Amino acid sequence: MSAVPETVTDDVDFVRVCRVDELPAVGAAAADIFGHVVAIVRTREGDLYAVDDTCSHANVSLSEGELEGTTLECWLHGSRFDVRTGEPSGPPATAPIDVYPVKVEDGDVYVGTTPLNA
Repeated sequence: MSAVPETVTDDVDFVRVCRVDELPAVGAAAADIFGHVVAIVRTREGDLYAVDDTCSHANVSLSEGELEGTTLECWLHGSRFDVRTGEPSGPPATAPIDVYPVKVEDGDVYVGTTPLNA
């Protein structure tokens, strides 16, 4: 998925990245936002989150990992991150990942270009 510039809301630039129905029912998908890859995550409850797609421990894609609740696990070494905060839940990762604002309008998913935890 590639982002398309759309709107500015509350001093945050949002870009359209996909339609909700293009996402897995539960899990993550990678989206390229102007050369920066984020993982768009949909939980079993239907909540959407966006986080950096690169594990802070190893340079691998988090969108290829498993989602359990709101925890996304890196497939390589098992680092786990809370998709709401970006915080790791234990080793081997010790550094958080960025979390981005997400909104849905008319079935389209928009991701903010500025991290919430910057």
